[in-house]
Amino acid sequence: MAVATGSFLIFAASQVGTPGPANMVLLSTGARYGLRRALPFVAGVTLGKQLIIWPMGFGLMQLAETAPWIFETLKWLSAGYIFWLAWRIANMRLDLDNSAGPPPGFFTGLAVHPINPKAWAMITAGFTSFVTPDTPTLQATALIAISLLGCQILLHPVWTYGGERIARAVSGGAAERILLWTLAALTVASVLYVLFGGGKA
Repeated sequence: MAVATGSFLIFAASQVGTPGPANMVLLSTGARYGLRRALPFVAGVTLGKQLIIWPMGFGLMQLAETAPWIFETLKWLSAGYIFWLAWRIANMRLDLDNSAGPPPGFFTGLAVHPINPKAWAMITAGFTSFVTPDTPTLQATALIAISLLGCQILLHPVWTYGGERIARAVSGGAAERILLWTLAALTVASVLYVLFGGGKA
């Protein structure tokens, strides 16, 4: 009865810290609004993964086995939404002052991971690869939830702050357009990798 907590922490840090749809959105939000103004959004993104972990731990894995088409449909709908976000990123303008309008808030952030294919793949891998079959459900789910939350609290603000620093360097210059289209392309590429890269996060 165990969760391979140490191994899962290494896996979680590698997944949370590497480029993916959520990190690209955080990077772009930091570039547009700066870390301080984006903190409610960052908090929402950080907690949003819990909306997947707990239902999955307490039954969604069984549903995935009996009705896989539900998850396949959700996967493609989620990918379509993130592609739309990428289009918005490509066509926005960097602006770290108040003229950029209000930044996305906490509840907007909550929705990021539930529509993120990488998050679903990551959590599924956590339950299937790092949990022994006889582990109590509450123990397994709590350890996975706490491990991912800790990694996100540390790493999500880093991505957001990185966007702010990049924006200060290129805002208003010729490199701004290139940066935004690059961020959009990386967002799309990260989703395509999850969809067609063998199912790994």
